[in-house]
Amino acid sequence: MPTSPIEYADASPAVRAVFDDIKATRNVPDVNNFWKYLARDPALLTRTWQSVKEVMQPGALDALTKEMIYVAVSVTNGCDYCIASHTAGARKAGMTDAMFGELLAVVGMANETNRLANGYRVPVDAAFEQ
Repeated sequence: MPTSPIEYADASPAVRAVFDDIKATRNVPDVNNFWKYLARDPALLTRTWQSVKEVMQPGALDALTKEMIYVAVSVTNGCDYCIASHTAGARKAGMTDAMFGELLAVVGMANETNRLANGYRVPVDAAFEQ
């Protein structure tokens, strides 16, 4: 039987603190389901939120690029939830329909050529070695 989400009204003070930080950081009225399910384990919730917040903040890569990378990895991993949430995040950061189409084309091509290279056990060219 799947677990059920923890709603704000039923959350412990520690979980509420994380929920409040998510809402403030993302400027949203409520946390999404992912966080409500992770709240079943407050330590996991806290650790995951801190990591996501740190990794996804703009740095050498801007927010749109990071969201699009997240979409690409989520498509490859087959995570429907992450595809939906990070596509929404990428659209909020400025991703257009044309950009989304090109992103998916690159994801599909990369997955195909990765499997071909792995299947044929192609050695890495000396020019590509770092």
